[in-house]
Amino acid sequence: MSSTVEFDSDPNADSELVASQLLPGQLSDVVKQSLPKHVAIIMDGNGRWAQQQGKARVFGHKAGVKAVRRAVSTASQLGIKSLTLFAFSSENWRRPDKEVSLLMELFFTVLQRELKLLDKNQVKLNIIGDISRFSPRLQKQIATAQEKTAANTGLILNVAANYGGRWDILQAAQKLAEKVVTGEISSSQMTEDALNEHLCMQNQSEVDLMIRTGGDYRISNFVLWQAAYAELVFTDTLWPDFDEQAFRDALVIFASRQRRFGLTGSQIEEIRAI
Repeated sequence: MSSTVEFDSDPNADSELVASQLLPGQLSDVVKQSLPKHVAIIMDGNGRWAQQQGKARVFGHKAGVKAVRRAVSTASQLGIKSLTLFAFSSENWRRPDKEVSLLMELFFTVLQRELKLLDKNQVKLNIIGDISRFSPRLQKQIATAQEKTAANTGLILNVAANYGGRWDILQAAQKLAEKVVTGEISSSQMTEDALNEHLCMQNQSEVDLMIRTGGDYRISNFVLWQAAYAELVFTDTLWPDFDEQAFRDALVIFASRQRRFGLTGSQIEEIRAI
């Protein structure tokens, strides 16, 4: 999967972030009425994209910058509430030390360079994951970026860094267990709702649509709890090539599916008819 999110300091960044004004009109009314509130993307294929061109993997990570911008722009323009990007998983530490070090430096640079732009466009940045393993310098930059955009009312951009779905569930369960030990709650109060309150993104809606680029058909320990009822869309497109059209295609697929949540198709049709 992609290992970092980098918003390059492009002089045209402002126009890229707010998206093309033509985009909403290019979707049918049916699709626009069925847009997901929360989209999660596993950005896979940066390294392979670079290798196909005979270049170093880092070139692919940098090429993924514009794909990130396009995704943020599309989601922002369409009024999608939350966009969650899998930037660096807890398993990515297994990569070569040199690559990991480079990715950490890129992450710091992204936060530093793009903060003003994100704030200008009312994007609320939210880093999810166990950031305790990051350097004090990077942790400080993360805190600065989140504080700066905390009051923004536009798109919530969740960047999953040193994140794993199992870790997310475990840390929430540990917090609940501590409350039981201290007598703050009883064991019978350890409900799904109570656990959900201690997860990352606890104040956001559950993931409606999960997209994975790069041709693999797995979710790789990504937002396991939050994506329990998500529609899954897999594409062979490598992340640097994931453009507005590819995003729109995924939204059309989402709109075409009937989400039943345990009900029958007939029941869903009856509800829609009310």
